[in-house]
Amino acid sequence: MRKKIMRFLCLPLAPKTCLSILTALMLFFALPVLAFQQQDRTIKGKVTDDNKVPVPSVSVTIKGTNKSVTTDESGTFEIVVPAGKAVLQFSAVSFVTREVVVGNQTTINTTLTLQSKQLSDVVVVGYGKSSKRNITGSITSISNENFNQVVTGSPTQLLQGKVSGLNIARSGDPNKTPQVILRGPSTLREGPANEPFYVIDGVPGANLELVAPTDIVSIDVLKDASSTAIYGARAANGVIIITTRRAKQGQTMLSYNPYVAIETISKKIDMLSGDELRDYLSKNGQSLVSQYNDSGANTNWQDQVTRTGVSHNHNLAFNGSQGNTLYGASINYFDNQGIVKTTNLKRIVARGNIETKFFDDRLRLGFSATNSTAKHRDVDQGALFNNMLTYMPTVNVRRPDGSFTEDFSRGGYLNPVGIIANNLFDYKEENTLLNGLAEVKILKGLSYTLTISNQRTRLDSNVYNNVYSGQAVGANGKAHRSNYENNRQIIESYFNYDKTFGDHNIKLLGGYSWQQDRTGDGVGVYTQNYTNDLLAYNNLAVSNGLVVNSIRFDNNIISKLRLISYYARVNYQFKDRYLFQASLRKDGSSAFGRNNRWGYFPTVSAGWRITQESFMANQKIFDDLKLRAGYGVSGNSLGFDAFTAITRYDVSGKFYSNGLYLNGLLPVTNENPDLKWESTAMTNIGLDFAVLKNRITGSIDYYIKNTSDLIYGYQVPNTVYFSSTMTANVGKVKNTGIEVSITATPVQTKAFNWTTSLNASHNKNEVVSLSNGRFQAPDYYPLAYLGGKGQSGNWSQILKEGQPLGTFSLWHYMGKNDVGSSTFLTADGKTIASQPLTTDLMVAGNAQPKLLFGWNNTFSYKNFDLNFFLRGVTGNKILNNTLAQLNSPADSKNNNVPKFTLGEAFTDAFAYLTSDRFLEKGDYIRMDNATLGYSIKTKVKAISKLRVYVSGNNLFTITGYRGIDPEINIGGLTPGIDAKNFYPKTRSVIIGANIVF
Repeated sequence: MRKKIMRFLCLPLAPKTCLSILTALMLFFALPVLAFQQQDRTIKGKVTDDNKVPVPSVSVTIKGTNKSVTTDESGTFEIVVPAGKAVLQFSAVSFVTREVVVGNQTTINTTLTLQSKQLSDVVVVGYGKSSKRNITGSITSISNENFNQVVTGSPTQLLQGKVSGLNIARSGDPNKTPQVILRGPSTLREGPANEPFYVIDGVPGANLELVAPTDIVSIDVLKDASSTAIYGARAANGVIIITTRRAKQGQTMLSYNPYVAIETISKKIDMLSGDELRDYLSKNGQSLVSQYNDSGANTNWQDQVTRTGVSHNHNLAFNGSQGNTLYGASINYFDNQGIVKTTNLKRIVARGNIETKFFDDRLRLGFSATNSTAKHRDVDQGALFNNMLTYMPTVNVRRPDGSFTEDFSRGGYLNPVGIIANNLFDYKEENTLLNGLAEVKILKGLSYTLTISNQRTRLDSNVYNNVYSGQAVGANGKAHRSNYENNRQIIESYFNYDKTFGDHNIKLLGGYSWQQDRTGDGVGVYTQNYTNDLLAYNNLAVSNGLVVNSIRFDNNIISKLRLISYYARVNYQFKDRYLFQASLRKDGSSAFGRNNRWGYFPTVSAGWRITQESFMANQKIFDDLKLRAGYGVSGNSLGFDAFTAITRYDVSGKFYSNGLYLNGLLPVTNENPDLKWESTAMTNIGLDFAVLKNRITGSIDYYIKNTSDLIYGYQVPNTVYFSSTMTANVGKVKNTGIEVSITATPVQTKAFNWTTSLNASHNKNEVVSLSNGRFQAPDYYPLAYLGGKGQSGNWSQILKEGQPLGTFSLWHYMGKNDVGSSTFLTADGKTIASQPLTTDLMVAGNAQPKLLFGWNNTFSYKNFDLNFFLRGVTGNKILNNTLAQLNSPADSKNNNVPKFTLGEAFTDAFAYLTSDRFLEKGDYIRMDNATLGYSIKTKVKAISKLRVYVSGNNLFTITGYRGIDPEINIGGLTPGIDAKNFYPKTRSVIIGANIVF
């Protein structure tokens, strides 16, 4: 049989010859297999960290395959690799992934670096990343390991006190976001116009509600114009870039981070008890007014409307990779119970992302989706906070018949518990962000990126005042419901080019941006006269709409605003020693006048790494020394709508037509075709340094920030214009300051480590001018009309050239006279015991702090870690208008008064006047946070990290301020005023865990 086969295959060759040939062929085809088998070999090794400590649970993967092993407790591994150019990937949670080419090695020992160290060396800039050593601008990067451990739904509070020049004033209110000011206030407008511009995962202007603090990896704060101007017309107040957690190649991670917090009021205003009030009146020969104002009670109304808040947060995240595909998802649930009863924030944030590469990694496609749903419950804070202080403590909460003890005839004098019980304030905010990305590597060093995002925000408001409500007396139940939707669409399209030749490196960026905002799409309705309160605001149809004027609609405005931009940037390096950057952005916005819709925002900056010079080669002091200098212009278009620069008509009065009375329309704004951006020109000079083998690092920055073309409402004659005011560009504000940041590691051993960092900043603010050739301002603009007891026409601050924003204008208090009455100084130098005139108001200090500082310390010993953080403010003034208006001895027959009033003569009729007597120093030092953690070494293989911790927030405050808290907003036109509607600050204890599987 074999011979027949041989003849068939090998005819006309001889059988022996054919056998030889077949044998050779078989060997030829078998050689690759044999070679492969021969080259398969076992690789052994050990993985350690930077301190030579073994790292367990490291995933060791053969790149491009699913084959992997895990290091044991001693950090060792063993893996069989195939022939060819094998590459091993080493990845572990909290460490930077590392790749090692196997080559001919049989033993591979490698070191992994903690991510926090990498983050300190990499910062996120506009449309890309850069090494910190190559930055020529002023940028501060904070990693998640250095975030404040706080009960918050706002990412900005994670930075409080951590960044020099950044002032963050938080409220105890769970439904309010902190006020953020970077390098001093530089606009005359309120709201978003004062805040930095936010970028989340590359999406400019993304809503902060879309990101859960636990999902954040790092936050980069861009301070100077050379760093921010690539964002053009929105970057005058700085840029804050937030980067969230993403999967890494070869890494699979499941983490769960829960915490529970208990919050209490850190400080209350000391008001008189019922017995103290009765005793005070008795000593002054007085008695309570009104038949029910004395029931023998001692009601503490602040206690009645507040509580101990219990809050909790849960974050579950999963990140993984499969081949060239990275994917991740997370869900965060946050329940923040306010310390004022019924106030609450409940929010769920769900995120998902996927990214994959094609064509030998030349094409990268990514998609992410985020949804945030927040439910807010609030109270009428203005009414509640006023009444919880002034309502008589001599009465019980309820009468014997169960009704609240209150008298509606007094107008605004309402039972604090009734304010909460009889009124519902529910709000819901839903944000959805869809973002797609495509990146193509066209040539070596040249790539093109396209991102398209759509952000939808839906705002639902539901308010109901029931039949017993003192805020809707006689309405028999009153409801207001509104539903509005805003949409933002953004397209970013740009090229990046990176080329190194010899000692030269050049990076080029060129791009186009398109944005459209459509806001105010919705409706709002007021109605009243319900037969009962069972349905509250849930069915407006059951109200009695036949009553005249019982149904009203919101006067809402739908607007569409577009922003189109072109931008370019060049970075050049020579010998890693000389650094240069220049950028230019051209922005066009439909919000501004037709003559000035386009603006140009250029920057230039340079850096000199002095330690790279030959003359520094032998010195042993500096490990790094870099000098930076930059100048640039950025703009401020935040807070404008599409109708700012044009004539807008609105409902005004009624007219008679065909037997009907119809709403009339009249112009309410003047057109200004020359309206344009506010522009901020900033000069920044900085020095970065590292000494003692990088044990001490730091930076010093000096800046001059000039903001011109301030937008404000100026008086114009009605004979020429429809409205008496016109929104125009007039005026300049200047901020000058210095910032210092130092980080040191005083002790570093195998078992114990201590890292400390200090930051401090000083800023001087000045209103340079308020007039130009077209608009002439008066000597000053009066601001802050606080009112109260015959003071409705009085102002407490002024806007004046040569003075800072927040300049107080008050009567000068001269003490008490012989009969105990308050006396004041008049403009002509006389001392009077009566209420002065507005002409007697005098400049009395300002609200701008001279120094902000923060001091952070982290200790680690074996498995324990301890962190404590102090911060403070000095040099500013606070107007304690809360205390001023409460300090009315004669009113103690009708309203409660603070214990402060016990030192006042009952006959002092002017003790409450808003004077510099109540202008107090705002200095304070606060132990903001202390956290003790312990990392548990578990024998459960599924758990790679388990850390438990306990943290305390706002543990103590050293201050001479007599109000609730000296942490006051310094932004806007009227900063530094404490005026009754101040939600109490909280002190919290947090117990939590970090678990990684």
